[in-house]
Amino acid sequence: MEITHTPLDGLLIIKPDLFADERGYFFESFNLDKFTAAGLDLRFVQDNESMSKKGVLRGLHFQAPPFGQGKLVRVIRGSVMDVAVDIRKSSPTYGKWESVVLTGQNKWMYWIPEGFAHGFVTLEDDTIFFYKCTNVYNKASEGSIRWNDPDLDINWGSTEPLISAKDAVSPGFSEMVSPF
Repeated sequence: MEITHTPLDGLLIIKPDLFADERGYFFESFNLDKFTAAGLDLRFVQDNESMSKKGVLRGLHFQAPPFGQGKLVRVIRGSVMDVAVDIRKSSPTYGKWESVVLTGQNKWMYWIPEGFAHGFVTLEDDTIFFYKCTNVYNKASEGSIRWNDPDLDINWGSTEPLISAKDAVSPGFSEMVSPF
């Protein structure tokens, strides 16, 4: 397993060891001992999966404490551009974002700790996105930031993605009151 640190503290790209032959492939998507040895002492309590057609944008979402969530995300089939925005007020990278392309082929994972807003846009039809969460979903604590906020200036590669009605009315970054 190879772990790459991003410029945003705590945000990691994880590349698992992939064993492939003429029969197919095998890899560990999570191993508690290996993650703990890498400094990631995690307890996952909920798994989620979504399937989306090409051009769907989901995000930017977060949950406020005490229901803040860390997420270990990956793509099972298809591909996404995955984005994490630092919303920790005391962080020197507050308001900065990073992205990575996750695919069913590369098997990379993105560790998004609590204190980040998260979103992704699908790059292929029938993309299956999977994530493990460190806390359960709690509707009363959910928050969001407008995907196309000019203060963040995220290049999603699309100016007209398919978004939910809820995401269409998310506040801008400067209007969002960070709970972190």
